Amino acid sequence: MPSVDLSDTNPFAAPSTLPFALPPFAGIGEDDYAPAFDAGMAAHRAEVDAILADPEPASFENTVVALERAGQLLGRVSAVFFNLVSSTSTPGLQRIEAEYSPKLSAHSDAIRLDPALFARIDAVHAGRHDAGLDTEALALIERYHTDLVLAGAQLGESDRATLTDLNQRLSVLSTTFRQNLLRAMENAAVLVDDAVELDGASPAAVATAAAAAAERGDDGYLIPLILPTSQPLLAVLRNRDLRRRLFTASVGRASAGDEDNGPVLVEIARLRAVRAQLLGFPTHAEATLADQVAKTSAAVDDLLGRLVAPAVANANAEAAVLAEYAAQDGVELAPWDWAYYAERVRADRYQVDTAALRSYFELDRVLVDGVFHAAEQVYGITMTARPDLTGYHPDVRVWEARNADGSPIGLYLGDYYARTGKRGGAWMNSFVDQSDLMGTLPVVVNVLNINKPPAGDPTLLSLDEVRTLFHEFGHALHGLFSRVRYPRLSGTSVPRDVVEFPSQVNEMWISRPEILAHYARHVDTGEALPQEQVDKLEAAERWGQGFGTSEYLAATLLDQAWHRISPTDEITDVDAFEQQALERAGIALELVPPRYRSRYFQHVFSGGYSAGYYSYIWAEVLDADTVEWFGEGGLPRENGQRFRDRLLSVGGSVEMGAAFRAVTGRDPRIEPLLERRGLVATG
Repeated sequence: MPSVDLSDTNPFAAPSTLPFALPPFAGIGEDDYAPAFDAGMAAHRAEVDAILADPEPASFENTVVALERAGQLLGRVSAVFFNLVSSTSTPGLQRIEAEYSPKLSAHSDAIRLDPALFARIDAVHAGRHDAGLDTEALALIERYHTDLVLAGAQLGESDRATLTDLNQRLSVLSTTFRQNLLRAMENAAVLVDDAVELDGASPAAVATAAAAAAERGDDGYLIPLILPTSQPLLAVLRNRDLRRRLFTASVGRASAGDEDNGPVLVEIARLRAVRAQLLGFPTHAEATLADQVAKTSAAVDDLLGRLVAPAVANANAEAAVLAEYAAQDGVELAPWDWAYYAERVRADRYQVDTAALRSYFELDRVLVDGVFHAAEQVYGITMTARPDLTGYHPDVRVWEARNADGSPIGLYLGDYYARTGKRGGAWMNSFVDQSDLMGTLPVVVNVLNINKPPAGDPTLLSLDEVRTLFHEFGHALHGLFSRVRYPRLSGTSVPRDVVEFPSQVNEMWISRPEILAHYARHVDTGEALPQEQVDKLEAAERWGQGFGTSEYLAATLLDQAWHRISPTDEITDVDAFEQQALERAGIALELVPPRYRSRYFQHVFSGGYSAGYYSYIWAEVLDADTVEWFGEGGLPRENGQRFRDRLLSVGGSVEMGAAFRAVTGRDPRIEPLLERRGLVATG
């Protein structure tokens, strides 16, 4: 590795000596990032220049494998920094992010757009089938070649310079969007003066709100916002005015003053359109989809078109029922009333009290006796706490994953509680990627935003939070089970529109009798969730699918609308654009707002899902069919091993359609998805 001007005392200067190369979080300070970024970019550039200076003809080993080995210092600092700027952001980290995001973008472009590098990759690609390479090596060559072509490597010099400027500006705007939203989320939290206003909320929820207010230095009770439009307390608050305030705060985030993301997202969408046309695509959506399983906007439209009409019909039918309930209270149903009266319907029709269910879903029990236990039963692994290893925040815990024979798999970090400086939502990320080439095993993290109760009180989860815990651990398993040679193909390095597939499959274990009985136990008595409640939950499962599907589809169609504009489209009113897009799609439901409105649609404007939010439903086609394949009856250990070996472990080395066929023996079908969501195929 070329020498770099980085002090030996910098924690990123050398690979971590901790187990599994876990980053030495306790020894990392904010002042360490900038010099490590500078040195990392310099070292990476020097390593690439050495590849280009090699007088030997380009080969797989001296070009592609050499690129896989390059950039290790930059990779170490980037993995830590961008994980922490999302989960433990501070003003200092935000300043570093604002300064270095465009620098990192320019560095990346300088390499990806280097014509000499592309010439070497192109030569290797042209001769790939005559080089005696295995399937994973061939997949890696295809990945590099596709990446560079779609990055603009074939453009002329002037266009490459223009593209670099566009990418730097977009990196700045993406950072601005994310930082605006973080501040807006914190500032939009709803402060309540009197506990009487929280009538309907559980004592635990009231205590959590009091603790949140105290932490911020406020008197009273604070209701922080979660990322989606719908807020959990809307289902239980009896005070209608407070429901209205909470809903209004949610949909109005990042829409005024210095936090207004409207102008930011419009410029992002326009510049993405400019970039797409520079690369030879009519829209950003088409540019993005070229490297996904869906391939074209027409394929996305075909799937969404089959779902919109039945979803809207179901939502309207649900609205009619809710309107009757609201009328009994002398209320004309409004968006902030939906969750409240939907909960009433669940209680009346199905005798399901979702608030009472929380007592059966204590965080540690769900995690250890549910999430981890399911993985042990299905995949034969064990999860062992490692209190000797330190996370990046006192709330972060570390577990070691091992196979049944005791061989190591990797480390899993859990960061479950909401806090100031943490962006909304839930996600999985990686600190260390698995790679046989680099001799590394995976270190992955799950991040959630569960409200932390007062000290000494148990953390009780909603059913949605239980689902999120299982879902995100599905992503973690995808990273942990990776067994590939090359880091570029490791773990979740698969097309965006199928990356949600393994995580959604993992949700199936939530209600499997063998698993549910193991973790759903009353926090005080230890009594198992009564079977009659389980039966009622199953009976109520389809209630609300109209709302859930419609709010998701509305957000998906907004994403598509923003990313199908042309560079010359003049958009001066974000709200009007939203309304017109939803009306064109036939899903402008006043009572069912999109799961994310544009100004807080972090997934697509700063989260890597641009033109790709459809991926959840696209992946759910695979998920629903896989759940059916796993079959009924006892826990499918044999099928679990097959799913792990042939799909979860192959990362991006095998095309997902081929991996699906290797598991199930057939192509995926949409019918299980339609049945799951209570929809009828149309057209």
